Amino acid sequence: MALIVQKYGGTSVGSVERIQAVAQRVFRTVKAGNSLVVVVSAMGKTTDGLVKLANEITSNPSRREMDMLLSTGEQVSIALLSMALHRLGQPAISLTGAQVGIVTEAEHTRARILRIETDRLNRHLQKGEVVVVAGFQGISATDDLEITTLGRGGSDTSAVALAAALQADFCEIYTDVPGILTTDPRLVPDAQLMTEITSDEMLELASLGAKVLHPRAVEIARNYGIPLVVRSSWTDDPGTWVISPPPKPRPLEGLELVRPVDAVEFDTDQAKVSLLRVPDRPGVAARLFGEIASQDLDVDLIIQSIHEGNSNDIAFTVTKDSLNKAEAVANAIIPALCKPLLGESIPALDAAEVMVEQQIAKVTISGAGMIGRPGVAAQMFSTLADAGINIQMISTSEVKVSCVIAQEDCDRAIAVLCEAFEVTSSPVSEGTGYRATELDIAPSASAVSSAPAALHPPVRGVALDLKQARLAIRQVPDRPGMAAKIFKLLADQNISVDMIIQSQRCRVVNGMTTRDIACTVAQMDGELARLALEKAASELGYGEVLVDAAIAKVSIVGSGMVGQPGVAARMFTALAEQHINIQMIATSEIKISCLVAEDDGVRALQAIHAAFGLSGSQKIQVPA
Repeated sequence: MALIVQKYGGTSVGSVERIQAVAQRVFRTVKAGNSLVVVVSAMGKTTDGLVKLANEITSNPSRREMDMLLSTGEQVSIALLSMALHRLGQPAISLTGAQVGIVTEAEHTRARILRIETDRLNRHLQKGEVVVVAGFQGISATDDLEITTLGRGGSDTSAVALAAALQADFCEIYTDVPGILTTDPRLVPDAQLMTEITSDEMLELASLGAKVLHPRAVEIARNYGIPLVVRSSWTDDPGTWVISPPPKPRPLEGLELVRPVDAVEFDTDQAKVSLLRVPDRPGVAARLFGEIASQDLDVDLIIQSIHEGNSNDIAFTVTKDSLNKAEAVANAIIPALCKPLLGESIPALDAAEVMVEQQIAKVTISGAGMIGRPGVAAQMFSTLADAGINIQMISTSEVKVSCVIAQEDCDRAIAVLCEAFEVTSSPVSEGTGYRATELDIAPSASAVSSAPAALHPPVRGVALDLKQARLAIRQVPDRPGMAAKIFKLLADQNISVDMIIQSQRCRVVNGMTTRDIACTVAQMDGELARLALEKAASELGYGEVLVDAAIAKVSIVGSGMVGQPGVAARMFTALAEQHINIQMIATSEIKISCLVAEDDGVRALQAIHAAFGLSGSQKIQVPA
């Protein structure tokens, strides 16, 4: 007999008929000999309706009262589903998050789970009852026992956390699509269904705006080794399995607040090529990386900074033995990139140049626990700054933050990062077959054999995020500690940062060398971030702070892209063919993200999805 946790979203319980259909599925699962905990969301658009009511009362409702209001939506669902099970003759009991023992931090509207007290759950399960739990909510660990909610995607998080606490055999997430698809079927109807996906790939896709699973739920599944499957509420199809590596031992106390960083990785076989002051127009990145790919050169990090006037900077890293060839390609293509188009005047581009640097290293912190947790990147930057180590490049993903530093600083950087994040060993480097057995740290995936990458196509999915804003911080003094101070300011405001780009172009302002830094945050945090940064500008010595909310981030994800030249070039070419200009580029080992204009977002997603041949033969119908 298996212990299963099932979760049903708002669409799945959006009407009496759908609740009855869920009850039938639950009943069949129990009759097959399983014990069952069922987590449900509020019916249909109930939460949206409650938010609208609050906004009709006040434009600035308190977070506490919003938690009190929104937590009522799930209570309706659990009571109705329990009644439907009773009618079928199945014993069941509905429990709120507080009654079931989901204890959270006292942070209204976005609390994280501290622990789950399972005594009551186990008593009901031993009596043969189905326990129907209100997702998205818990109760604070304070004496006041405040009702809290977990924020967006909280029901997913509730379900997987319950599975971890109960040591369930697996967790099923039921939704309105047949599983995890290569992209959003509402935007690309012929998106393909995947039978399985790695947890790291799913973390990236979920955090990039893919709505099937919330990244916090994937994080918990990965950290605690919970088998996770996404299935359709309307069919008996097998769905998509999310595959996690064997977990390291973790306490269930502090469930969502355990150590955010699992490993410190490094790569000393890196060299950097920078193209400065190239035209800011569609096709530049496509031509450059097309030539790079034609020479069979594998690129690791790629960053494109925010544009300045009509020019831009692009930097990338390659292995040291590839540097001469990469530099030759860059120098050869500069004249073609800088050739003015018909009627175009680009006088500043006469200064375009190629710069190379060989004595560099990449240090990386990795771990699923850093998702949406403000302050992890800032802690990394502060740790390096305290050691007097300057950061030359920054690249971020949902599960990694990488910094390029001087090679001579690498050993010191590894030591201080391991101490700061309490890392003493590293897990298997996923997709490489390398295990750090007697080392405290591990070479990064890009520094080890990548032969298993061929097991999967290079790109598994494409995601579009239309809910980000870009911050540009101009003329930041180029000295250790500046990035740390800037991102600590944002972390202190509880603002999570996604993409972080540090420009390669240096300028001298009032006798001081400066660079620009850009990052993306949630649109709702854009103005708060700008105000916090502007307040500190005179003290920290940087220039103006600009916010642009009219952006879209389109990303490709796939563990198979490691060690396969030309993936970035295909993505950039797909955008160029649609005359879509790239505003920023950031990469990790398994993800490439581009910022484009908001109006170009959907078209960019569709073009990239087609370019990688991800379309299937069947169109996915999403129920209303």
